[in-house]
Amino acid sequence: MAKLVVGRIGRTHGVKGWVKLQSWTSPAENILEFAHLLVETENGLERLRIDHSRWQGGNLLAHFEGYDEPERARRLTGCEVAEEASGLAEPEAGEYYWHQLQGLRVINLAGENFGRVGRLLETGANDVLVVEPGAGSMDDRRRLIPFVEEQVVRKVDLEAGVIEVDWGADFLTET
Repeated sequence: MAKLVVGRIGRTHGVKGWVKLQSWTSPAENILEFAHLLVETENGLERLRIDHSRWQGGNLLAHFEGYDEPERARRLTGCEVAEEASGLAEPEAGEYYWHQLQGLRVINLAGENFGRVGRLLETGANDVLVVEPGAGSMDDRRRLIPFVEEQVVRKVDLEAGVIEVDWGADFLTET
């Protein structure tokens, strides 16, 4: 089963088993739409269901069914929460989940191999591909490439595992 990490469980809150829930979905409240969240605990993989949630002071608080005592909920602190990737809605044409882009090889119009997408950053203006060098890449530089379709990102081929970009080899690099 393929899993997609969508957040992390923070500290307990109060005396009834509530926890802070850090969401990596956009918008953050989308994490509440999943019927079940998967968590790797000391007892193995566990399915959790959020039965109550609320915002408090900029923090998303959640209560999981069956976790009514802070001592029990505390065992979840620091655990990543995931969703089965097969449970995600199919994106619209030309839209991608970040996990679909991670690991893709990035080449420019000149055919230069920059490396692979290690992760993405959300900047507000646009998302940014963090391209990590590796075997077969043209050099050992990390590149930050804005994910701006048509202007910069010319083609995303999920099946071939390649993103083609209109980006010079010397633009926005980290050494």
